[in-house]
Amino acid sequence: MNFSNKLVSWYQNNKRDLPWRNTVNPYYIWLSEIILQQTRVLQGTPYYLAFLKAFPTIEDLANASEDKVLKMWQGLGYYSRARNLHFTAKDIVNNFAGEFPKDYSKVLKLKGIGIYTAAAITSFAFDMPYAVVDGNVIRVLSRVFGLSTPFDTPVGKKKFQQLAQELLIEKDAAIYNQSIMEFGAIKCKPKSPDCSSCPMQDFCIAYITNSVAELPVKSNKIKVKNRFLHYLFIEQEDNIFLGKRKSGIWTGLYEFPFLEFLNKTEEKQVIRSNEWSRIFLNSTCEVKSVSSEFIHILSHQKIHAQFWQIKAASVVLDDYELISRNSLLEFPVSRLTEKYFETIELG
Repeated sequence: MNFSNKLVSWYQNNKRDLPWRNTVNPYYIWLSEIILQQTRVLQGTPYYLAFLKAFPTIEDLANASEDKVLKMWQGLGYYSRARNLHFTAKDIVNNFAGEFPKDYSKVLKLKGIGIYTAAAITSFAFDMPYAVVDGNVIRVLSRVFGLSTPFDTPVGKKKFQQLAQELLIEKDAAIYNQSIMEFGAIKCKPKSPDCSSCPMQDFCIAYITNSVAELPVKSNKIKVKNRFLHYLFIEQEDNIFLGKRKSGIWTGLYEFPFLEFLNKTEEKQVIRSNEWSRIFLNSTCEVKSVSSEFIHILSHQKIHAQFWQIKAASVVLDDYELISRNSLLEFPVSRLTEKYFETIELG
């Protein structure tokens, strides 16, 4: 029995019962694939179910406000996924009469859908012969076939895609793709893979050469930038300044005004800074409290944040508006801000 058939045989006996596997509806499959990018199944499943309840069809998603979509996405991170999901739902309604396109090349042109997601949707929904290549697939192929080419280089991407396509069982593309992804997720795991009872053991090059821990190979590690932010929770009576972010990873989310420094800065230095003066120069303000440091780690940055509760009069901030303190939880915010909300009384 060859690799591909062994894989499918293993899958049929070991697969998890996941809600998006019980459908060929391309909308459901697309939604699940976007949610599961950068997100574990355990975390993503409640979001998937909540989205389908709130937006049962592509039309429902397209007609929703961006604020509502982002609020429902809150906590999942990588918010460009939600913005692209919303944009593409409107695109499908406006340009495809609300029907998800069945042509691979058209699917690939939709915003937020790359080679992997296009292959997943078209194979799972329409059983088209396109091989998926995600992190799980790369790990399995790298170990079983001993591929040491860095997977994040142009040469590596091409090599893994070609091998995946060669191994695909074209007449059962959906099952095969599900099989290899599931195998990578629960058997050939990144750490402590279950090699002792692996059906590929006899011919897995990584196992035979004792190099499981070294594969797959990545060319460069991401350089993480430290950022030092001081968020200003500015109160005027029972209202708080809040603004909608126009750029960056948190585009579309709401946040407090903030000051950013190159290094860790003591509270006295913050108050004496030019940045502070620009906001409070013509205002009388009282610092009520300063939170302890919140550490928030993203893919490319490590945020060191403190939240200042400040009572102030006569503050004017062009890009922010005064929001009732009682309604702050209605707005989509980052997980960092959400963590701060969990420490204070908002009612």
